[in-house]
Amino acid sequence: MFDLDKWQEIFYTLRRNPLRTLLTGLGIFWGIFMLILMLGVGNGLEDGVNKDMGRRASNSFFTWTQRTTKPYKGFQPGRSFNMNNDDYQALKHQLPEALYICPRNQLGGHKGSNNVTYNGQAGAFQVTGDYPDIQHIEMLQVYEGRFLNPKDNEGTRKVAVIGLGVVEVLFPEGNNPIGEHIQINGTNFQVVGLFKSAQSGERGEEETQRIYVPFTTFQKSFNYGTFVSWFAISAYPRGDAIALEEKTLAILKDRHTIAPDDERAFGHWNMARQFREIENVFFGINALSWIVGTLTLLAGAIGISNIMLVVVKERTKEIGIRRAIGATPFSIVSLIVAESIFLTVLAGYLGLLLGFGILETYAYLKESIGFDTGMFGIPNLELGLAIQALLILVVAGIFAGLLPAYRAISIPPVDALRTD
Repeated sequence: MFDLDKWQEIFYTLRRNPLRTLLTGLGIFWGIFMLILMLGVGNGLEDGVNKDMGRRASNSFFTWTQRTTKPYKGFQPGRSFNMNNDDYQALKHQLPEALYICPRNQLGGHKGSNNVTYNGQAGAFQVTGDYPDIQHIEMLQVYEGRFLNPKDNEGTRKVAVIGLGVVEVLFPEGNNPIGEHIQINGTNFQVVGLFKSAQSGERGEEETQRIYVPFTTFQKSFNYGTFVSWFAISAYPRGDAIALEEKTLAILKDRHTIAPDDERAFGHWNMARQFREIENVFFGINALSWIVGTLTLLAGAIGISNIMLVVVKERTKEIGIRRAIGATPFSIVSLIVAESIFLTVLAGYLGLLLGFGILETYAYLKESIGFDTGMFGIPNLELGLAIQALLILVVAGIFAGLLPAYRAISIPPVDALRTD
C-alpha cells in the first residue's frame, strides 16, 4: 500500500487522462456533496423547528370545551357546557402525574383583543387570567420586574405583567412601566413585570402583545364568576403527556356527564404528539438524505468501476508482462484497488470540503448579518457524520476496484502478452 513506485504509477495514470479522471470523479464528488448538503440543511431545519417548538413545554397539552355530539344519560347531542373552578380542584386531586395544572381565561375568546389605555395612549391586546405556573408551560422570559406569584391570586391583586410589544404602544416615550397603572376595560392594574418572547418572527411579535393578570383577579374584575375557558397542563419531564391528556379528558367527561366515546366534546392540542410527529418527519428526511446520497455515490462508484475496466483493458499487455516476470495476483489487485480508492476518496473529499464550505459560509452570514430565516436554523453537521461519509467513500472505492482487479488477474499472462 505504501510502495512509492506504485503511487507514482497511479499518479502517472491519472495525469495521462485528465479529462477522463475529472469526469470519472464527478459522480462521487456530486454524491458526497449532495449528501453533506442535504444532511446539513435537514439538521438546520430540525434544529430551528425544535427551538421554535421548544419554547413551549414539549410535554404539555391544552383542552377546552366544545359541543357534545352524542346522547348520554338523558342528555341530547349538541349540548354546550362550561368548565369551572371545581374542575380545577378535581384535576389537582386526581392528576398526581401532572406537574402543572393551569386554568385560564381570556377576554374576547381565542386571540381576542381588548382596549387597554395608559396616560392617553391606547392599544388592543390579548389579556389572560393565569396562575404563575403558566410561565413554565409557555416558557416566558421575564425582561424586568417579576412574573405573577401565588400571593397575587390569593389576594386577587390587580397587577399585570405586560409584553414588550405592549410597552412600545403604551409607553412610546421610553419611560419605565414598572409601578405604573394601566386600565384594562376601565379597571386599573399595576404593572409589576415585563416579559419578552422566546420565539422569533410574527409569532414572537404576537406573544409580546399579551398582558397577564392573576386568574382570580380576572374572574372577579371581569364578572367571569367561576368560569374557566381552558386548561394548560404539563406532565413531569419523563412523564407521558399523551396518557395524561387521555386521563384528563376522562375525568372532565365524567364530571360533565359526557359520553366517554364523545371525541368532539372537548377540543385539545398536545405538544408531545406534535413533537413525536415532527421527530418522525425529520427521521424520514434524514433517511431520505442518506438514501439519495448513497445511491448517488453508488452510481459514481459504478462509473469509476467502468472506467477502471477500460483502464485494465488498455493495460492488458502491461499486466501480462508483470505477471510473466513474477508479479503476484495480489500486487495487481492492490494496484487497481488503490487507484480506485484514491480517485474515489479524492473526489469525495473535494465534495466534502465544498459541502462543508457552503454550510459554514451560510452559518457565518446568518450569525454576522443576523438575517431572519424564520424557523430555519443554522445548518450543521457533526464530525461523526463526516467520518461516516469518508468511510462510505473508502468502501465505495474498494468495491469499484474489485471487479476491474478481478478482470485483470483473470487474464492468463500468455493471452495478455498477445494483446495488441
